Amino acid sequence: MTAQHELRLLPWAGPEGKPCYLDTDGREGFMSRLADHIEAEQLGMAAELLGQSVQILDNETEDLEKLRLVAAQLTGALRDVLRVATSRGQRLAAPE
Repeated sequence: MTAQHELRLLPWAGPEGKPCYLDTDGREGFMSRLADHIEAEQLGMAAELLGQSVQILDNETEDLEKLRLVAAQLTGALRDVLRVATSRGQRLAAPE
């Protein structure tokens, strides 16, 4: 097993919300490709949610329950995007 700074942070959490890491030498393996696909999906969903949120926040007549739902969804999307950014940043710093 490699040192933790060489492990890839995966775009999902494990049990109890703990981070999951992948120990691999290549980016072409099944788990690496799955992680790449999930990262792309998470970023796409976050972009869509941002667009919807702007519309909801611009509407002054939205009820409090809908605003809370949007805030909860944005929180989850931000958590995912931060995990993707952290993972990609760690891989940029690691030698090939």
